Amino acid sequence: MEFGLLGLIILIADIYAIYQIFTSGASGLAKILWILGVLIFPVVGFIVWLIAGPRGGSVNV
Repeated sequence: MEFGLLGLIILIADIYAIYQIFTSGASGLAKILWILGVLIFPVVGFIVWLIAGPRGGSVNV
């Protein structure tokens, strides 16, 4: 049962990441590459996206 719960948590995290990627201001190619990374490597892709992924808004300084 533990693996089922862990799998559900990973699925929810990946769906959240994919939604955030879709709504980000990144280019189309960057979005496709990020989504493929999250789908192919669910755990590692999500962690890399959290660290280096495209952000939703841009800050103009």
